[in-house]
Amino acid sequence: MNEPLFARLGIEAIPAGVVLGSAWGSPGEAALAVHSPIDGSRLATLPVAGSHDADQAIAAAQACFPAWRSVPAPRRGELVRRLGLAFREHQRDLAELITLEVGKIRQESLGEVQECIDICDFAVGLSRQLHGTTMPSERHGHRLMEQWHPLGPVGIITAFNFPMAVWAWNAALALVCGDTIIWKPSEKAPLCALACQRLLGAELEALGDLPDGVASLLIGGRDLGAALAASPQVPLVSATGSVAMGRAVGQAVAARLGRSLLELGGNNAMIVTASADLELALRAIVFSAVGTAGQRCTSLRRLLVQRTIKDDLVARLRQLYARLPIGDPRRDGVLVGPLIDQAAAAAMDHALALSAAQGGVVHGGGRLHAGVSAGGAYVRPALVEIDAGAAIVQVETFAPILYLSAFDTLEEAIALNNVLRHRHQRSLRGRAVPLARRQRLRHRQRQPRHLRGRDRRRLRRREGYRRRTRVGLGCLEGLHAPDHQHHQLLERPAARPRH
Repeated sequence: MNEPLFARLGIEAIPAGVVLGSAWGSPGEAALAVHSPIDGSRLATLPVAGSHDADQAIAAAQACFPAWRSVPAPRRGELVRRLGLAFREHQRDLAELITLEVGKIRQESLGEVQECIDICDFAVGLSRQLHGTTMPSERHGHRLMEQWHPLGPVGIITAFNFPMAVWAWNAALALVCGDTIIWKPSEKAPLCALACQRLLGAELEALGDLPDGVASLLIGGRDLGAALAASPQVPLVSATGSVAMGRAVGQAVAARLGRSLLELGGNNAMIVTASADLELALRAIVFSAVGTAGQRCTSLRRLLVQRTIKDDLVARLRQLYARLPIGDPRRDGVLVGPLIDQAAAAAMDHALALSAAQGGVVHGGGRLHAGVSAGGAYVRPALVEIDAGAAIVQVETFAPILYLSAFDTLEEAIALNNVLRHRHQRSLRGRAVPLARRQRLRHRQRQPRHLRGRDRRRLRRREGYRRRTRVGLGCLEGLHAPDHQHHQLLERPAARPRH
């Protein structure tokens, strides 16, 4: 049934668990079974790379790095430009594969491939802007010049929930900067990785004069990611996943004085004040909390609501949650697909049981069996009224669970928001934006800020220039800030006199 799709993407036959550019490595002995979260059906059985394959990929990336960094940056950009065109050509097939392998609804899958296209476009422009600055020197007849240098092989470890886009964000920037790349995707989404690698390998072949070791792919388990993190030949490791995973990768890389770029979980909060436009707020809440079945690092986990409107908001949310179309993500009109596997559903069940034990009132939740495939992990999104200090609220569960807590003053809400360190985004809905700005609504990690309400047009006009400038310069170092990654992928030596 899926063979025509696999054939169009060039992944109908997978002989090995390691790919160097367009060249397959030696066949692996172990096998990895890939199942669809939609119905639990087996999609493929793939060979798995071993530790010797990881060593081979790292050695190949290291060996071709001097040649690759010497390729003119616009020529490197041409490879990425062609990759972006390939993403455009195969956008619908790639989106269909994302839906099949990770359970995203079609529109979200199409959006993910579009993000791959967009970052390729951005990186192509960047390939002609890798410039430094010149500065006056205190020495007569001298000037100072800075030049950015590529780091070397870059390890990319990606999660299942964005199986293509996260790799593209890293790969497109690394390639134009002159770095070689080694990709270890989630074992829950290897087919998406193979499809992307086939596209890139085809473009490497088409250009003809580029070595295969520029881009490698390793299919397998955690041991491959650990090998990348531990290798001194991989100066930068970019890893996306849970906080626990990031802690392990960060420690391993730091132990050898390497660099890490970590994009981890987020226990994100939204503050809704009594002055908020509830119609707009409800749309944002539901989309943020249940999109991708709550399996995004930017998913809304904590909702802080002013006490005077709490009962009204809870009643309206319950009505919306009860009407959510849940089911096969390939069907038109479905907004919530399955969780990635049964283990994720069990984790949600456990979190809801703990919530009830800690005094929470649970609305919704539980498994869904009617009208869905028996092999899929379909759940009803849950809304939990609970004290903001409850232990379960402090823990991120990768599922559509929204914890709702009341507050009396905005200062109290901001303090509750800032209790947790690990969060990607937070937002405020209401007319209290000036007060929020005075409070600065920030925490120790620099991440995006979204302040919206009825006065959003006035705020946009007043703040427009500053906000556009900051985004343009890549200063919003949040979920995916391209310039932030770009600076991680290049090495900046100390400025030196030039005679």
